Amino acid sequence: MTPSLSLRPANDIDRDAIWRILEPTIRAGETWALPRDWTRDDALTYWFAAGHEVWVCERGNGDARDVVGTYFLRAAQLGPGAHVANAGYMVLPDAWGCGVASAMCDHSLIRAAALGFTALQFNFVVSTNARAIALWERKGFRIIGRSPLAYQHATLGAVDAVMMHRALY
Repeated sequence: MTPSLSLRPANDIDRDAIWRILEPTIRAGETWALPRDWTRDDALTYWFAAGHEVWVCERGNGDARDVVGTYFLRAAQLGPGAHVANAGYMVLPDAWGCGVASAMCDHSLIRAAALGFTALQFNFVVSTNARAIALWERKGFRIIGRSPLAYQHATLGAVDAVMMHRALY
């Protein structure tokens, strides 16, 4: 039997599990524009910032459920730009390729529409993150802009970042 995925709002008891997801991605310096030397407190303060609606994705059956992914949803901008949402997703490395990011994206699209957003936009997707870009394109996002050499990749040096967008109506 394949373990099922479910999503629920994150709470304080999820902080350790979320840090186990955030830390390897932050430290790798390959996909997120966050300081590689951030502490647990720095990362969790960012993830749970005011205005972020934070969710966790659990995998398992019955009482044997583990947090394997997390995402936040927020307004991309303030005031006149607040009708466009922004989201950020991270998946536990052991759960890569298991549909976690896909499930979180689907959930965030529904959630963003329910909150009255008219679009979901990814402001800064590292161009070398081919798996993520391919997934977002399968979900109906399109690249709407490119920032040349905007990201200092840990092993590749300066690479481009792209902005991706999908209307919700």
